[in-house]
Amino acid sequence: MSALGAARKLRSIAGQGWRSLASKPAQNVQINKPGAGFSFELTDEQKEFQATARKFAVEEIIPVAAEYDRTGEYPFPLIKRAWELGLINSHIPESCGGLGLGTFEACLITEELAYGCTGVQTAIEANSLGQMPVIIAGNEQQKKKYLGRMTEEPLMCAYCVTEPGAGSDVAGIQTRAEKKGDEYLINGQKMWITNGGKANWYFLLARSDPDPKAPAGKAFTGFIVEANSPGIQVGRKELNMGQRCSDTRGIVFEDVRIPKENVLGAEGAGFKIAMGAFDRTRPPVAAGAVGLAKRALDEATKYALERKTFGKPIAEHQAVSFLLAEMALKVELGRLAYQRAAWEVDVGHRNTFYASIAKAFAGDVANQVAADAVQIFGGNGFNTEYPVEKLMRDAKIYQIYEGTAQIQRMIIAREHLGKYKA
Repeated sequence: MSALGAARKLRSIAGQGWRSLASKPAQNVQINKPGAGFSFELTDEQKEFQATARKFAVEEIIPVAAEYDRTGEYPFPLIKRAWELGLINSHIPESCGGLGLGTFEACLITEELAYGCTGVQTAIEANSLGQMPVIIAGNEQQKKKYLGRMTEEPLMCAYCVTEPGAGSDVAGIQTRAEKKGDEYLINGQKMWITNGGKANWYFLLARSDPDPKAPAGKAFTGFIVEANSPGIQVGRKELNMGQRCSDTRGIVFEDVRIPKENVLGAEGAGFKIAMGAFDRTRPPVAAGAVGLAKRALDEATKYALERKTFGKPIAEHQAVSFLLAEMALKVELGRLAYQRAAWEVDVGHRNTFYASIAKAFAGDVANQVAADAVQIFGGNGFNTEYPVEKLMRDAKIYQIYEGTAQIQRMIIAREHLGKYKA
């Protein structure tokens, strides 16, 4: 299928009534077969999205990924192309001009994009994270204004929560929002903001209750902030170990005025909104980690079948074949984990437990499989002329961003023990 044909197909799918995130059942559920349980068969529409994303990753992302990694240049041409194909902003409701896809479909797309380059995929996925608070808590006017514009042209947004002294400890946020009549005055600093220097608007979490003893559930407010607002200072692009083409920056807010109509939900509801977004975005992050692991497995397998030692391909040595088997095992289980987490939220269940399992497990899998791929490549794996060293560098962040591996285990333990204490 041509690129134009793929775009038309995807847009036609949207026109045929793809369900919005909250109003219709997930398309992968066999609702016409009561008692049939889970189905591992994708719908034709899901297969179309998956195939389009795979073709885009293989033909357009992979050929230029190493160069983007080397230069650190923002991959806007690829982002624009993904937007044209309908592979970005998949969560935006149909009422705002979007495709209204669920988390399951977003994960299918994300795994394929990450197979090409997780730096590109992270820049794209950061849009979903920035949009999600507006999707789950915005009023119709806010959704049409800020989500609608992103369906009209390839714009980026960002999720501004992390601070220099408040990463995993979100409740420790110091950025303050002081109400002044019909406006809020914002002062503070954010850090490690993906798309920070490219965003058209930000979701911002700030402390609106000055009482340091106020509970997190009432102390913070979420805002939509225009990126060109006076008083916003965008820092330099950070030079990171991996995913180098993703734009990560610090942002300073100095007497930034936000109109009250840009409050999300209600004053004091920001913490719940910010955390609620993760239930829908952690499964796609896990899918990205699986996509990287699958790429590492494929590269290692092809190399192991070509490279010979002691008169035969190294894949025929038990030590290497067992290593490949472990890698394949982890990729498959990582995929099942993110699909379960996505399915849960799409059918309306609270998926916090499964989202954290998927994110924690897939993040570890990405790191383990990438490191094993380097091992299989031997000395070549340590060289930049081969693709696996980049995969190993890119993988590390999956154990850190959107909640560290340790935070996920805290959440899993809390959810698990809660079942026994109830």
